[in-house]
Amino acid sequence: MSLHKLRLAAAVPVTISTFSSRLFLKPFPNTLTLGLFSRRLQPRKPLLVRAFSASAAVQDIPATQTSESSVARPQWKASIDFKWIRDNKEAVEINIKNRNSNANLDAVLELYENMLNLQKEVERLREERNNVAKKMKGKLESSERERLVEEGKNLKESLVTLEEDLVKLKDELQHVAQSIPNMTHPDVPVGGEDSSAIRKEVGCPREFNFPIKDHLQLGKDLDLIDFDSAAEVSGSKFFYLKNEAVLLEMALLNWTLSQVMKKGYTPLTTPEIVRSSIVEKCGFQPRGDNTQVYSIDGTDQCLIGTAEIPLGGIHMDSILLESALPLKYIAFSHCFRTEAGAAGAATKGLYRVHQFSKAEMFVICRPEDSEFFHHELIQIEEDLFTSLGLHFKTLDMATADLGAPAYRKFDIEAWMPGFGRFGEITKAGDWEYATAHLNHFRRVRRKAKQTFQLLSLCTL
Repeated sequence: MSLHKLRLAAAVPVTISTFSSRLFLKPFPNTLTLGLFSRRLQPRKPLLVRAFSASAAVQDIPATQTSESSVARPQWKASIDFKWIRDNKEAVEINIKNRNSNANLDAVLELYENMLNLQKEVERLREERNNVAKKMKGKLESSERERLVEEGKNLKESLVTLEEDLVKLKDELQHVAQSIPNMTHPDVPVGGEDSSAIRKEVGCPREFNFPIKDHLQLGKDLDLIDFDSAAEVSGSKFFYLKNEAVLLEMALLNWTLSQVMKKGYTPLTTPEIVRSSIVEKCGFQPRGDNTQVYSIDGTDQCLIGTAEIPLGGIHMDSILLESALPLKYIAFSHCFRTEAGAAGAATKGLYRVHQFSKAEMFVICRPEDSEFFHHELIQIEEDLFTSLGLHFKTLDMATADLGAPAYRKFDIEAWMPGFGRFGEITKAGDWEYATAHLNHFRRVRRKAKQTFQLLSLCTL
């Protein structure tokens, strides 16, 4: 593994820079290339200078010679190492089973073999067509030339048909492969949520000498939360914060930002509307079944469900100097989620709502440093909640509880007296950066991220 360059490059054979969720680790002195998103490169200032007026940590990328009008922008496709999947079928099958995934590995491999065979046939016809074209350059009898013209015409027609079939087959392969989860960190517990291992537990449940109220009753009695008016204005699972609850949220935000900034994190606010393609390339399916993403009709845009998405795109198409790493951010945003399938007492009140405020830490680092920063994020979380006097536990989440892109994930659950149970308030994920839930096994590609849902603290 090269220590000098982490390159996210395109495997799609086009003349413009495209996003790839596959990292190619190749020697290149002291730079980190983050070609994260499908976008034609334009001349511009270094990104960090443009965005934050920071030191020159980003080098300019030359603009392409191709004009916008002359070439249509290709549909983005993730670069999946299907050969590795085929060669390591048994390990992938075990991982799918451990992750409780419904991925159809046999279908993926069958489509892959069909694609390889069709590619060979396309290449054979191209070679025949080229040979015919070479023969026609020489002196030929009229009858021979006519025969070659007819042969070339037939080859061209056959080639067009096969190339169209190949495009459709590749699209189908990409679609089916989206369900295959990434490989898993070897230390992750195998099993369902109950198999998750406790990394750390702090404090104990408080005892009260009076009947306790949950946050819904407290919110009503103290005039802090208004669900009824929000339901009339926006629908269920929305709310108004009022009075001291507003001040509490702002205080929590300011305190969190100040504490995390002491650790060297740059504070940000992010756009809350992004392109659907950015959402997909960050590992989410904006228009899939049971999606958690709100899409905007008539556009290619979505509301963000996490600041991770605009943070993931902030350095797209940029070359970062290794000396500038790690890049560490703490971003505040509002988040929007459909919460498809969420129901029951475990989601009442401020828990599992459609809109909430969240601060998220995000680190861009060398792959070999990812685990170190993952643990740094967890430690920051634990320090924050210890300072607040909360009773909580940190869980190393089991395989069946990991999302498809996740390599490893730690959740922190705090004791919620009003609910009489623990409830998730943060998660820290170490991801093999796989966009659209696609898999790029064998190489270590990770980003570290952490989420801190501020309003969850109000449910305690």
